[in-house]
Amino acid sequence: MRPDDLLKFLRRKPLPPFQIHLTDGSTYEIRHPDWAIVHRSTADLAYPTSEDPELFHVVTVALLHITRVRLLAPTDTIPSL
Repeated sequence: MRPDDLLKFLRRKPLPPFQIHLTDGSTYEIRHPDWAIVHRSTADLAYPTSEDPELFHVVTVALLHITRVRLLAPTDTIPSL
């Protein structure tokens, strides 16, 4: 995925929640524009910890490994912060 393609999703107002799928099968849900920082060839993705939804883990993924981005329905189970 190109950086501009991911930025298009992040710049929507209001941001619809979406899920990023990677080549290794992992997925990350983005529910706030601050949960992703896009660089030239990577993206830093934040996600809430299971212990405390106020705390976040951050993972850096290669944009090359993003296979698809799927919009989530507002009723999907992960709570937004």
